Parts: sequence; C-alpha cells; structure tokens
Amino acid sequence: MMRKSVLNRRTWRHAAISAVGSAQVKLLLLCCIVFVLLALAGRTTTFIGWKNGSDALYESSFPKKGYALLINTWKRNDLLKKSISHYASCPGLQSIRIVWSEPDPPSDSIVEYLNRVVQLHSKDGREIELKFDINKEDSLNNRFKEIKDLQTDVVFSIDDDIIFPCSSVELAFSVWRSAPDTMVGFVPRVHWVDKSKGDQGKFIYGGWWSVWWTGTYSMVLSKAALFHKKYLNLYTYEMPASIREYVTKNRNCEDIAMSFLVANASGAPPIWVKGKIFEIGSTGISSLGGHSEKRTECVNRFVAEFGRMPLVSTTVKAVDSRNNWFW
Repeated sequence: MMRKSVLNRRTWRHAAISAVGSAQVKLLLLCCIVFVLLALAGRTTTFIGWKNGSDALYESSFPKKGYALLINTWKRNDLLKKSISHYASCPGLQSIRIVWSEPDPPSDSIVEYLNRVVQLHSKDGREIELKFDINKEDSLNNRFKEIKDLQTDVVFSIDDDIIFPCSSVELAFSVWRSAPDTMVGFVPRVHWVDKSKGDQGKFIYGGWWSVWWTGTYSMVLSKAALFHKKYLNLYTYEMPASIREYVTKNRNCEDIAMSFLVANASGAPPIWVKGKIFEIGSTGISSLGGHSEKRTECVNRFVAEFGRMPLVSTTVKAVDSRNNWFW
C-alpha cells in the first residue's frame, strides 16, 4: 500500500513536470507567433496602400526650409522630366535648380511641362521654386557655380540619370543636418597611397569595388550628394583656377575637386548614406576605358595644387535602422 502511494506521488510529480514543460513550450510558440504578427503588421502599410511610416515621420519633422535640388543635365529631356517628376514629390524639397549648359535655351514645351509638375506638388502651403540656370560655356564646372538667390542652405547635387527614393533622400538630409560642414552622399569612393611609387606621395583612386572590399571610403561623389551652399562660392572663387581649367579641358573630375574642397575646408570625412539607386539612363563615362587611370591622375594633380592630401578616410555608414531587421 505504501509502495503504491509512493508510485502515485512519483507519477503525479512526473505529470506535473511534463505539464510545466509543455506550458513553457506553448508560451514560447505563442511569443514567436505574436512577434511575427507584429512584424507583419508593421510592414502591412506598404502592401495595402497606406503611407509609409518613415515618410510620415519625415514630413512631420522637417523645418519649413528644406533642400534645393541641383540637377545637372545635357540633352536628355526625357530623363530630366522623369527625375523632376519624382523628386518634386519628396517632402523636404524646397527648390529645383537646373544646370543648363546646352547651346540652345530650354524649349517652351519642357519649361511648361516642368512647371505643371511643380505646380502639382506645390500644395499645403509649400511652394516649390523652379529655375533654369543658363550657362553660355559648356563646362562641368557649371554644376558648382555660385547661386546667389538660392533659398536653402543645402543643395542636393544629382545627375539626371539616377533616382533615389524620397525616403533615402530625406534620410540623407537629416544626416546632413547633424554634420552641415561635410558632404553626405550615396556613392562612395576611396583613395590610398601608391606604395609602388615609394615615398613620392602618390595616390591611387579606387572605385566601388575597392570600397566594398576594404569597407573604407574618403569621398562621396557629387552625382548624388548633399553639401552646404557655401561650397559653391568656394568652388567658384576660392579654389585654384588651374583646377577648374583642368576640369573644363578634360571633362572629368569635377566631383573629385569638390570632395577635395570640402575636405580641405572642414577637415572632416564625408558620410556615406545607404540608399537604393535606380539608373534610368545609359552608361556614363565611368564605363569608358582608362577611367580609373584618369581619375588617379586627377587625384595626384589636385594633391599638388592643394599642397597636401586633404581627403579623410572613414568606415562610417548611415542606415535607417527602421528598415533593417538586424542592426
């Protein structure tokens, strides 16, 4: 009888332990299900047509004065229309300045089309400025000419053949506001010492794959970058004229010249912002033979003009953690 009682107690204890273990497993499964449902709910807005939460945050937190779109174009009106139609919808955009260096002025049709686009997005108290900055000379330096009547402190320099989502541009704008003296952009590049030249102080220009391999960069290209408008003045009037002449003659490296200028003035590295890039045009000069060699020549030429290497290397990258599962 006593043995039977002991067995009963052992059986009850074992059952109780099993019940507790089963409850723990069920609780863990329930927590996993809740986590998945919450994650899906957070992303549902993009599926059912609601406004993306990050975009709504950007709209509510922006000051009245945003950024100016400084877009460089050359005989590609179709790309210009696509680019401006897209960027006009970005909540932080305040002004559009089109760098026009073609021999003929913009046609009435392109002007009327772009004005309609701007008027469509000028609402809720926001008036988007649209101006063509006409240049008589065809030079890549035109994209960095001083703009005396610019309404904003910051410009978003962009080529007409690439597009970034508004959320990426607004993120870059918020990053720039935390470091307004440096360049903030989407296309990083790097330089390093050419050890094959010994102690001659020579450098090599590295493209995207060099950045990817080393995780280091020292420039962000002005084909997609934000910087303070004061650098337009410095580029036009303070930078060595020989550099501007070199850019005009070789039709290359104006972006490297601007990177040198900003780094020399700020003493700080640029900031690379992670963003999706959509190329809507044909392949540019970077695909031509000898491109890296020409860029290396530019770097060393500018070092000689500045009297030193002003570029500062960094490994920092800005990302929007709300759009990343792990960070």
